[in-house]
Amino acid sequence: MGILRRVGNLFRRSRVEREIADEIETHLAMRVEENVAAGMSEREALRDARVRFGNPIVVRERTVAADETLLLESIRADVGYALRQLRRAPGFALTSILILSLGIGTATAIFSAVKPILLDPLPYPQASRIMMLSEMRSDDAPRRPSFGTFRGLVERSSSFDAMAVMKAWQPVMTAISEKDHPERLEGQRVSAAYFHVLGIAPRIGRDFEPMEDVSHGPNAVILSDRLWRRRFAADEAIVGKQVRLDDGMFTVVGVMPAGFENVLSPSAELWTTLQYDAALPWDGREWGHHLRMFGRLRSGVTAIQAANELGTRLGVLASIYTKGYNSSGGAPSGMIVHALQSDLTEQVRPALLAVLGAVLLVLLIACVNVANLLLARGVQRRAEFAMRSALGASQGRIVRQLLTESLLLAMIGGMLGMGVAEAGVRALVALSPPELPRVNAIAVDGGVFLFALGVATLVGIVVGLVPALQASKKDLHVGMQQRSRSTAGGRYRMRGLLVIAEVSIAVVLLVSAGLLLRTMQRLFAVDPGFDGSHLLTMQIQESGQRFDNDTVRMLFFTQALERVRQVPGVVSADLTDQLPLTEDYDVYGVQIQRDNRPDSAGPVGGALRYAVTPGYFETMRIPLRRGRLLNERDIVGAPVAVVISEALAGHRFAGIDPVGQRVRMGPDAGHGDKPWATVVGVVGNVKQESLALGDEDAFYIATAQWNWVDTVQSLVVRARSAGGPAAAMAPAIREAIWSVDKDQAIVRVATMDSLLAASEAERHFVLMLFEAFALAGLVLAATGIYGVLSGSVTERTREIGVRAALGASRGNILGLVIRQGMALTTVGVVVGLCGAVAASRGLASLLFGVSRFDPITYAGVAVLLVFASGVACLLPALRAVSVDPVEALRAE
Repeated sequence: MGILRRVGNLFRRSRVEREIADEIETHLAMRVEENVAAGMSEREALRDARVRFGNPIVVRERTVAADETLLLESIRADVGYALRQLRRAPGFALTSILILSLGIGTATAIFSAVKPILLDPLPYPQASRIMMLSEMRSDDAPRRPSFGTFRGLVERSSSFDAMAVMKAWQPVMTAISEKDHPERLEGQRVSAAYFHVLGIAPRIGRDFEPMEDVSHGPNAVILSDRLWRRRFAADEAIVGKQVRLDDGMFTVVGVMPAGFENVLSPSAELWTTLQYDAALPWDGREWGHHLRMFGRLRSGVTAIQAANELGTRLGVLASIYTKGYNSSGGAPSGMIVHALQSDLTEQVRPALLAVLGAVLLVLLIACVNVANLLLARGVQRRAEFAMRSALGASQGRIVRQLLTESLLLAMIGGMLGMGVAEAGVRALVALSPPELPRVNAIAVDGGVFLFALGVATLVGIVVGLVPALQASKKDLHVGMQQRSRSTAGGRYRMRGLLVIAEVSIAVVLLVSAGLLLRTMQRLFAVDPGFDGSHLLTMQIQESGQRFDNDTVRMLFFTQALERVRQVPGVVSADLTDQLPLTEDYDVYGVQIQRDNRPDSAGPVGGALRYAVTPGYFETMRIPLRRGRLLNERDIVGAPVAVVISEALAGHRFAGIDPVGQRVRMGPDAGHGDKPWATVVGVVGNVKQESLALGDEDAFYIATAQWNWVDTVQSLVVRARSAGGPAAAMAPAIREAIWSVDKDQAIVRVATMDSLLAASEAERHFVLMLFEAFALAGLVLAATGIYGVLSGSVTERTREIGVRAALGASRGNILGLVIRQGMALTTVGVVVGLCGAVAASRGLASLLFGVSRFDPITYAGVAVLLVFASGVACLLPALRAVSVDPVEALRAE
């Protein structure tokens, strides 16, 4: 079409000018030939041609300008006419714009979350070269690296420019005044090259130096911009000053830039050095698998090449540090090298892609709905199109005008959709699960705006193309003779197909939401291994140099526990080093000896370690399966008693009674000089990481009999069931702990029920979105059915009148309309169920305890759609039976 050529000309101005210049030269040459043929000399012929033609430069500019002016004038006319048409049908325009704004807005909001997490590169220089490194166990499963592995690879590897390790650090900034309470800060202990690997330097001050990352080295700290402004009033002279953390003095050496995004620990506000022993003592923390490791690849080195090279180096390390590796479960069989972005998004990628797919389906339903509205409006404008054709308008011109109207609708809907997107982004950030990375980067930025613009343009073309093509095919004579209320049998085939498409897409969304809902039901029906009702939890972290001694540390926790037990409304209270369904995860080696025979000691295997006060099982209501629980007699100096989980009993004591058997536990479990403990009982399995994961081996030991007293412990308090919500007791329990020592931080205060819910936050987040999208799809599908039937009744008034005049009963007419709607629904449901079977593959990783072919879900969705469609059919059917045959025939 001409308009497309002119639009193209706007983007190739120089080429158009060359073509016009060539054409002008051609015309001049032709005129010269004519003049020469008439008897002029070549010089006179050229002069005459130029005089008659005019200045070629002026002619060229006028031609280009005329082409552009014609384009702009044509667009202005089309847009003006489209606006007048929308003003004449405000109900249609408002409904279409509202549907499109919701569809485009929700799609844009979800894209704004997907873009920074899955599509945008991480905010570091050459971020694609930053790799996460994990040890590979003998069964090829990943394992967190030890400091020994890190140190050995740093000294020997040539694949990386730099490598670093990190772990969480939660120092307590003690109260400044008597009225203040201590504040625990989120931070990281890192090796000196941490920021070098990321490629980011402090804005003020300097980075860590190697001499600060040695055992007993100087205490240096780098602050985040957020902490610097909040606690130190953005003091530029802070570098070189000292701050008190955990009763120790730390020198501030730098402040990070305001825009620094720490994707490895988004909540971290300060950093200090790791200060592990470079001599790598075999029985020290240097061999514990609790660090996270990453590195920056050298230019030209691939992840596969790096993994192969590291695997070779590990063989050398295993021969050098045999004792150290044996104390921590054995040397790794290799190293796993993954891109940092891939590692960060691995868990959330399936959920985000599923949500993105769902919102695109909602957008598709919105498009289909608006296309149906445009088709219905096209039927009403049939006479108008016929008249325009009679007056000389081509089919292309009519199609262009209708596309302009649909594009205008889409652009207005897109502009309003940006407001919907902004609100949607805020809701997404507020409702997002804690494990969702880069939440702070979710925003409606320039890239998202371009996405919305592209979607609006595409939607405008899609929703307008089918109605435009349908309108352009109308017969001129029929269009002039038939009135807008007349109809023919095949005229609504396209509208019926669009309704079928709406219903089928709604089925896909509803089945997906149903499968997720069934998953959540199954998950929360899983026995976590304890009774979480009326249970309040909080984490206590002691800090300060006065707690360097285990005896003093034990005294503080013992006194704090006694004070808590005296709080009114407390039934029982106990302590544990790690709390189920939190980020706590502490694994140590376990070696068993069968039947107390010295020669029967088995290999060392890992198991979750719980150091607890003796009443912990009663407070948590963890069931006893065999033997006895820990009690007050399990103290220092008494024979070491241990309680094991059913999973550990089944895996390690198959065929024998574990009670009375002997075990070694701890970082040096496999060494012959380690004393044996006795298994005194077996308890039920407890879910530690997630309700969806299998049962893990675990052992429980009294805090007093463990190798050391943990500096961080979780308090579990069972409240009286008649005393109100357990959470209401938190202030009184805090005060009881602070009555022992006011400088100890108390964090992560939560009921056990809320921790249960939070453990499945990702699935719940996806379920909420799918439920919202499925509800929108259901409403739009029902609206589409209603719209088609309502239009059909309006346009078949004469037919219905004739049927009534010929003796058709009200029941016959009612059945006629309902059958028409239910036929569309039935076909749509069948197609949708087939589509849901295929689409459910994308949800497989989010399902638990339910098949993606779950018959209950599919049957329930089919019934729901049939019911909703029946309601949508009823109103047009009732209007059809109320048609007066005399009035209908008189109107014709």
